[in-house]
Formats: sequence, C-alpha cells, structure tokens
Amino acid sequence: MSVDLVQSLAWCLGAASLATLMFIIIGLIPGTSETATIAPATLVVVLLGCPPEATLSFCLAAVATKHLVHAVPTAILGLPGDNMAIPMLEPSAKLRALGLPHVALQKMVSGGVVALLLSVPISVGFATLLAPFGAFVKSWVGPIFAVVGLALAFTSPGRWASVALFLPYGVIMQALNGAAVKVNGGPGLTISFMLGMALGPMFVDLLMALSPTARARLTVDGPRRIWLAPEAKMWSGRLPTPWSVLTVRQLLYVLLSTIVSAVTFTFTAIGMTFLVGSVTQARVKGLYNKLTTSLSTMNATSESTYIAEILVPLVAFGLPLSPIALTVALPLFNAPPVYGTAPVNNIHTLLTPLQVGVYGTLSVIAACALTYPLVMRYARSASAWVMRNVAQEAVLAMFAGLLVVLSFYEGGAIGVAVAVSVGIAGGALNKLVGFNIAAQMMSYFAASWLMSTLFGGG
Repeated sequence: MSVDLVQSLAWCLGAASLATLMFIIIGLIPGTSETATIAPATLVVVLLGCPPEATLSFCLAAVATKHLVHAVPTAILGLPGDNMAIPMLEPSAKLRALGLPHVALQKMVSGGVVALLLSVPISVGFATLLAPFGAFVKSWVGPIFAVVGLALAFTSPGRWASVALFLPYGVIMQALNGAAVKVNGGPGLTISFMLGMALGPMFVDLLMALSPTARARLTVDGPRRIWLAPEAKMWSGRLPTPWSVLTVRQLLYVLLSTIVSAVTFTFTAIGMTFLVGSVTQARVKGLYNKLTTSLSTMNATSESTYIAEILVPLVAFGLPLSPIALTVALPLFNAPPVYGTAPVNNIHTLLTPLQVGVYGTLSVIAACALTYPLVMRYARSASAWVMRNVAQEAVLAMFAGLLVVLSFYEGGAIGVAVAVSVGIAGGALNKLVGFNIAAQMMSYFAASWLMSTLFGGG
C-alpha cells in the first residue's frame, strides 16, 4: 500500500470521525437545520485547505450522522430533529402512544444504517451511467439551471408565488453582487450569498424578536414541558445488527427506496420522504407493521435521498443540480477560491468515481460505526442531557458567528453586509410565501444567464 493511499485513507477516516462526533451532539438538538449547520461546517473544511477526500468524507459523514441522530428527538421526545424528520412525527407519535417509542427509534435508525450502506455504491453507479451526458449538460448549464430552478420553485411550498419571485430575486442577488464587485473589485461573492440564504430564517426570527409588533408571534406561555419515554432494551447481547431489527419485507422496502432515491435525485428530499411514507402505509396491513415499516423506509429515504442528491450530480456533472447539492452540499461544488463550477473545478475533477465510491463508503461506515451503538444504547440519557444543558439558540448563534467570519474572509465588510441582507430578504420570503432555500439558490445561479438572455446584459 502506497504512502499516498495511506494518507488519503487517514484524511478520509479522520474527517468522517470529526464530522460524526460534531453532529452526534448537533443532531440531538431538536429543530437544527441541516443547511445552517452542515453547509458552513463543510465550507470551513474546504477553506482550511483539506484534500478533496477529506472534504467529501466530512460532508457525507455529517449528513449520515445528522439523519441517524435526528431519530432520537423525533421518536423519544416527539420533536422533529430537523426538517427531514417532520414526515416521521405522526407514525412515531402513534407508536409512542402505544408505549413503543424504543421500537420507533430502533426501526428508524436501523433503516437509515442499511440505506447508507447501500446508497453510496448505488448513487455512484447511477451517476456513472449519466456521466456520458456531462458535456451536454455543461454546455447548457444556464438554461438547465433556469428550468430546474423553476421546477423547484413550483414544487416549493410557495408554488406560483415562488415561480413569480424566481427572476426578481435573482435580479436582486445580481445587483448585490455588482455592488460588492464595485466596492472590492475581483470576481464577486459566492460564500456570502450561500451562508445568507442558509441562515435566513434565523435572521428573520431574530428581527421578529426585536420588533414590538412581531414579538407576540414568538411569545410562549412558559418553558416547554417534555416527557421522556422510558429506557427499553429489546435485544440480547450488547447490540443488535441493523438488518436483524428489520423484517425481510422492511429490508426490501429500504432497498427499493434507496434505488428510487438515486433515480429521482432532482426531487426534494422531504417530498420523497412524504411520498415513500404514504405509499408504504397504503400497502402494508396491520397498524403495528404499517407504522414500523413506514418509519424504517422513511428514515432510509431521508438518508439515501441526501446521499444521492449529493453524489449523483457531483460524480456525473460536477454541477449542483439537486436541492441538496444547492444547499447542504454546495461547498463540494462551489467554494471560491478552492472549488468552482465555471469552469467545473471541484471534487468532480479531483476524484475519480471509484475514489468517490471508496471514500464515500468508508465515511458512512465510520459514521454508522460511531453513531449506531450510541443511539441504540444511550438515546434516552443523551436526550435528557442535551435538553437540560444545550440550547438550540447557542448552536445557531455559533453558526451565525461563523457566517460573519467566513463572509468577512471572502468580501470584508461588504461581504458581511451582503450575507445579512440576503439572509433577511431570503428568510422573509421563505417564511411569508414559502420561497424555499433550494429555489433561492437556483435563482442565484440562473440569474446571470436569465438576465443576459432577457435583457442583453449580465
């Protein structure tokens, strides 16, 4: 084994382990956004100059860990660990009412682990089939961004309002970028826009808290009371294996959902999770089997969709052509001055599909090996500690501080001003009319082509 290979494997496993340890804690905090946490953390890894295998492994391990651990507050506390856990609230609440929250947790985590082990090779394999069309896709990148972006806007909660906002929002982003270029010179900003959109909803909540007229919408009667489910162990020995927790039929559903996730990599992840849960519950008979099967397949879909939406466009095209690639995983595609998409100079060009498959598989194995035992054995005690000692606001404030540092690094004071301005505008549109982050990101990327095509200027 060569020295270079040993070093690459060490970077891969080290970055994956670091991401896993970080996001075990973050994932236990209810309501923490994937985009607002994973994207900035991955961006730091890129800008620190870590090799591409470390950057890829960090991002994939963070995604894997976050979506395994989000099962804990969802099943045990009845609070969504993040946005992707929302479809699982109802079936997990029914199992909790039956006195079976531990079963919900075991099914969700086990389904997620099996999906992770399958999703990397399936996604890389499907991306390899699409790769021959890469030159065509890159030559039409402007129109493709516009078409995919309008489709994402139409399927966002805002629907026609998001479609109507798609071009005006892009024009505003171009104007802000033009102002930044005029102040600083150079190629303009990218990191500041990405972080502003990612943390936008938090900026809006902060402004509402400062406003006497809007503060009432955030006011609560008192501290939230949370009832923790009792500890329960339903296996012999130290730990079960994920495939022993699931029935043969549940394993089959997990496999099918993983394959479908790779093929439908341009769809929204939460939409796919809702769809898989509805189809599963419609096909399975019996309340217990219906609930446990839907939970295992929905969490499997949550994991596999995220992995597919990162790896398929990354390996096949090197362009962020999926909602997750445009948000959570954008630093893998576009993180100036290290990575870029015009021309494509990112992990797509730095690693072969085989290397992506190997490093990706090792990173999710490392994440599962560290996360699965902790979740299965210590879910209740860990939840209790986090709810008593860690505030969601503290974590979000940490990432807000990271936004200031990274925006200043890219563009100085104007970079920070742009990030905050984009955050306020994007967060308000997200909360008020449902113009979500993925559609906003695609509007930003498509704006240059749209303006040059419609108005004859950039």
